Amino acid sequence: MSAGGRTVLVTGASGFVGRWVAAALELAGYQPRLLMRSPARVPPQLGGMAVAQGDLTAPATLTPALDGCWGVVHCGADYRLALGPGDLRRMLEVNVGGTAALLQAAARAGVARFVHCSTVGTLHFSRAGEVRSELDLARDASDLPGAYKRSKWAAQKLAQGFSGTMQVVVVQPSTPVGAGDSRPTPTGAIIRDFLSGRIPAATDTGLNLVDVRAVGTGHVLALERGKPGRSYILGDQNWTMSRLLTELAWLAGRPAPRFRIPIWVGFAAAAISEGSAAVRRRAPGIPLTAVRMAARPMYVTSERARSELGWKPGDLHEAIQQAVAELAPRGGG
Repeated sequence: MSAGGRTVLVTGASGFVGRWVAAALELAGYQPRLLMRSPARVPPQLGGMAVAQGDLTAPATLTPALDGCWGVVHCGADYRLALGPGDLRRMLEVNVGGTAALLQAAARAGVARFVHCSTVGTLHFSRAGEVRSELDLARDASDLPGAYKRSKWAAQKLAQGFSGTMQVVVVQPSTPVGAGDSRPTPTGAIIRDFLSGRIPAATDTGLNLVDVRAVGTGHVLALERGKPGRSYILGDQNWTMSRLLTELAWLAGRPAPRFRIPIWVGFAAAAISEGSAAVRRRAPGIPLTAVRMAARPMYVTSERARSELGWKPGDLHEAIQQAVAELAPRGGG
């Protein structure tokens, strides 16, 4: 399928994955149009791209933003594991309500192709650490730990169940790493905190890591080649947390962690943190959701994306090097 200068609306382009999606679209010959609440939020790397002012929680702003668009790539989401008072309502408004509003507005605008960015967090994982595929979507949101995963599960169900002439495809990135994680994401925070000496031991868990640049390319391939109604995992290598921290230690010239933290210790620390946060009416420093997630290693396979989309996972080690270069404390140490 030729890009032919087609206009594609991108939501969430101020985020870590979204900016790489926008860059990949432009590289492939599309004309990205960035949905932004404020033009000031446009990342410097995307400064030359068209901007449409709008908000996922304000449906009236979506119609003009979609005018003339051939496609949509929806990466916008409220991604937080620690929630304070009022945060849950906002998360549901953005992740579920915003997805529903955008799907409906895009269909009315005559959009041909729609890619929804979900997450492997919508899959059912167990403590045994089995490798999961797209077929292992959780049967119900209540099977998932935490509001973020549950909201993304609900949004994915909306996308995959959408009926009409608009073709909707879902992608499920695993854990992206690389350059540009400036806020940072929870994974970027782990890298930053370890490099700062605040993580002395590894949690006994595992995850799938992937180069964020390849995730951006995967969205474009899904837009062009994805089968309507299907989902595609964008993931690369399954690592234990110990292996990740050992890799970070080697790159940064720091000692590798010698000990593992039993998961029950994490639950105890989270319970204390949650209780203290409730008294102070703020988000907890150690969210119980994060510990519940860590209790289930998130190992996945991306065979479907590789075979059906022709997707390649990129260079994970180079991506980790770039993350270390950006997130390491300035001045060493």
